[in-house]
Amino acid sequence: MNPRRELPDGRTESARFGRRALAGLAIMLAALLVVAGRFVYLQVYEHGEYSTRAQANRVRLRHLPPPRGLIYDREGKLLADNVPAFRLDVVPDKIRHMDAMLQRLSAVVPLTDDDIRRFKQSLKQHRPFESVPLKFRLTESEMDRFAVNAWQFPGVSIQPYLTRNYPYGPEFAHVIGYVGRIDENDLKRLDPDRYAGTTHVGKTGLEKQYEDILHGTPGYELVEVNAAQRPLRVLQHVAAKPGENLYLTIDERLQRATIAAFDGRPGAAVAIDPRNGDVLAMVTVPDFDPNLFVNGISQGDYSALLDDPDKPLLNRAMRGGYPPGSTIKPFIGLAGLELGFRNPSDTVLSTGTFYIPGYSRGFRDDQRYGAGRVDLVQAITQSVNTYFYSLAYKMGIQRLDAFLSTFGFGRPTGIDLPDESGGVLPSPEWKRKISREPWFPGETVIAGIGQGYWMVTPLQMAHALAALADGGEAHTPHLVRATSDGPDSPELPVTPDPPRQLTHAPADLAAVRQGMLGVVYDPRGTAYGLGDGFPYRIAGKTGTAERYSRTTNAYNTDKSHAYLAKRHRAWFICYAPADHPQIAIAVALEAGAWGGSDAAPIARKMLDAWLAETPPSQRPPVPVTASAEGTVAGVPVTR
Repeated sequence: MNPRRELPDGRTESARFGRRALAGLAIMLAALLVVAGRFVYLQVYEHGEYSTRAQANRVRLRHLPPPRGLIYDREGKLLADNVPAFRLDVVPDKIRHMDAMLQRLSAVVPLTDDDIRRFKQSLKQHRPFESVPLKFRLTESEMDRFAVNAWQFPGVSIQPYLTRNYPYGPEFAHVIGYVGRIDENDLKRLDPDRYAGTTHVGKTGLEKQYEDILHGTPGYELVEVNAAQRPLRVLQHVAAKPGENLYLTIDERLQRATIAAFDGRPGAAVAIDPRNGDVLAMVTVPDFDPNLFVNGISQGDYSALLDDPDKPLLNRAMRGGYPPGSTIKPFIGLAGLELGFRNPSDTVLSTGTFYIPGYSRGFRDDQRYGAGRVDLVQAITQSVNTYFYSLAYKMGIQRLDAFLSTFGFGRPTGIDLPDESGGVLPSPEWKRKISREPWFPGETVIAGIGQGYWMVTPLQMAHALAALADGGEAHTPHLVRATSDGPDSPELPVTPDPPRQLTHAPADLAAVRQGMLGVVYDPRGTAYGLGDGFPYRIAGKTGTAERYSRTTNAYNTDKSHAYLAKRHRAWFICYAPADHPQIAIAVALEAGAWGGSDAAPIARKMLDAWLAETPPSQRPPVPVTASAEGTVAGVPVTR
């Protein structure tokens, strides 16, 4: 029998429904309050943040790199310029598959392995939303091909930019240097705000030394974009401030003539105005094209430069160390006079070989049987080793070092270029530090003729010679004489260091300079005839430094130029006019038979070029020509 079914209680059901309805309403009101609270929170308390985000989606900040300052020579010739070019930029966060995109893109615009390698390195240095350069200096055909296919590459665009250009190529490679792409090492030291949007920085030479002046101050643009991030309009524009221009002391025509005079032979030459330290020419041979480095040198080109046996990347003028040979003799002679060990009239007998008392080993003179009895003037004129052997031995290495260091030997000159070498001024302390061996008397003797451990850069030699030429007053050599903010602003002079007086007895200096005149005008001089046809007197000194020592006491019988050039480094130093010096020159050839026959002609060509470039109004009066038999500044002359 089925149980009886109860009828529902209407009042109970109604109460239950009411409770459920109230609970539902409460939940809805609570949810509405949560939504309203969140809305108020976002609209009121988080308004600034979300407004900024919305603005960021609508507005893009575009950094404007400053145009780099230009570089001119002393006559206003443009040595470093900025030229317009185009590059491919990539925004990483818009690319899903970077490698696949690069592969497809390389079929449209050729990309080398070096391009891709440098691009992937740059990716690590930029944030995902920043543009990263992929390929610089696009050709017109490359831009045309990309423009047709641009729809296939969202996030890739062509951007205009200014790239550095060196119109004279290798001529100033070791002086001006070059700029290169900013790498990880650069990022560690550069101010990110000041270099925002900048892709290049000075790497060597003046470009590196004066980076702060040349770089300038970046600007920016606020650009409104659409949903596809395409620019619609510029909301705000703050222009970048260009870097300052540099005006150099160097003369391009003298620089070019010096390079031509070397005729491809490895070496270096420096010309300085002794009156103020202006560097008129600074040449290293061989050289290289700095334009190769601006937008990233290829691995093949870089390997070729590194593997070249003549080392074109080495700045020989300020980093090449060479024994000075006999070019050091005027300074040794001056040391003997200034320190009271000799008078100008004191004589020494040269028999062909000098012996240290108590020692059996002999030190040879330039002339096999000696030059006879000579004073200081003739010792410099004929480059008599015995005179300087005995003088160096008598003074001792400590006094010799102390005096020569005042002329800048053994330390950098302070020129406004980075990474200058200090050379080697040999001393017992230096030798103990290098080899932990004692100093021997024979090493003092050969130091007196610029051999042994000596290492001098052509820049150091030119600097020391300029001080000697200017009455013993030394000026710090420099390459930049002025800067300028622009064509409408006045030039701002670069304040030079005050000159230093190195000598204190004009008569001593006059005797040394008289000997240097004899080198060129005395028939016994080692550069006799060099001054023929030149309207001003030239004072000079030859130097021939052995690249390796003899192994026996036998005299060499091979006098061929080819053999001697392998054994010797050839030097020549000179200044002119001798009575009012305006230019001092140091020339070093890595392979030359003799200083007088190989290095001196280079210096003469430099002097000819300097004279041709000096306006007649700036030339000193031409001295009266010496008679056929007479004297030039007290030096006997026979024509």
